[in-house]
Amino acid sequence: MAPKTIKAALVDALEDLSTEDMKKFVHKLLDRREEPRVKRNRVDGKDRLDVVDVMVATFTEEPALKLALDILRDICCQNVAERLREATAGLTSKPADSGQNQESKGQHQESKGQHQESKGQHQESKDEHFVDKHRRALIERISNIDPILDQLLGSVIQHGAYDRIRAQLTTQDKVRELFKCLRAGPEVKDRFYTVLQEEEGYLIRDLQKQQ
Repeated sequence: MAPKTIKAALVDALEDLSTEDMKKFVHKLLDRREEPRVKRNRVDGKDRLDVVDVMVATFTEEPALKLALDILRDICCQNVAERLREATAGLTSKPADSGQNQESKGQHQESKGQHQESKGQHQESKDEHFVDKHRRALIERISNIDPILDQLLGSVIQHGAYDRIRAQLTTQDKVRELFKCLRAGPEVKDRFYTVLQEEEGYLIRDLQKQQ
């Protein structure tokens, strides 16, 4: 049976790789010079599912699929690339909080799937985005903005905005300046929310309890 999501197909494809080919895949992934880039400590020694999670979080599903196909062909795994292409023919990426994506996440990582599901329920029931609703608390309570900025560079903020934000004197001022870049739309807010889950998970969980 064909995978229901691009992410599930990516996991299946990487599971088809030998240990040596998987090392080559990760090496090519880290060797990219385009932004956004994947940090070594996020994929070194990780299993296939973790690598796919990082790719989808960094690039979103469809760009992650295109990159995976390019890398597979580059490391001479054309058969795996072709099976992946066929498995994802006609598929479109789903929002991180969609029902199908939650089903896939629940099969692999129950706790993470439940966390994303709570995000989806919040966004479906509220017109106001989570990061807008908790703007004041995020400005006051984000403790380490630098790794957040590093992950957003290239996808949400460009180098000029990155330098401008980093030039602010306090963490609170940096977060305020960052919020100016989130006016572009819900997609950038979703990306910011995903990074916050990774870097400030305790804060996000605390704010969710207050809802």
